[in-house]
Amino acid sequence: MERLARREHIPIVGPACGRLLALLVHLSGARRIFEMGSAIGYSTLWLARAAGPRGCVFYTDSDPARAQRARQFFERAGVLPRVRLLIGDALDCLARTPGSFDLIFVDVDKEQYPAALRLALPRLRPGGLLVADNALWHGRAALPRQMADAATRAVQEYNRTVFSDPELFSVLVPLRDGMVVSWKIPAGARR
Repeated sequence: MERLARREHIPIVGPACGRLLALLVHLSGARRIFEMGSAIGYSTLWLARAAGPRGCVFYTDSDPARAQRARQFFERAGVLPRVRLLIGDALDCLARTPGSFDLIFVDVDKEQYPAALRLALPRLRPGGLLVADNALWHGRAALPRQMADAATRAVQEYNRTVFSDPELFSVLVPLRDGMVVSWKIPAGARR
């Protein structure tokens, strides 16, 4: 998968971030996971392996050819039974998928980050994790708002919102392009 991503310039989280995602799944005991933006399924594979045989990871991508490629990788890795492939816009797919989730991973087009947050947060169970990739956005997240393009402003808005929301406890992990990990604080644990 890494060779394919390099060859075809497909963005993936890479092995260090993949390991972080797997660790978060193991630590939180997440079994029902929704991934908003999956491409060839690189991070999906890390999540599905960590979730174990009773896990269910919802893969989303708008390109049927990429989804087919991902399906082949999942089959080869032996995790296909725990992955649900959803074709279409990730936000629409989440809106159409019933139930709550233990972990939601946000890695859609950056302009969609604020909308993804608004949609994902109510669907995350108390005590669940919301994880967003590209929180540093190649250093552009630190630009003054007036100097930022639309994608950068959307990442900035997402970051500001998760760090100011009293329902969340968030941390920025400066690994690769940055990941924001947000814990949805259970009502009894809020101070």
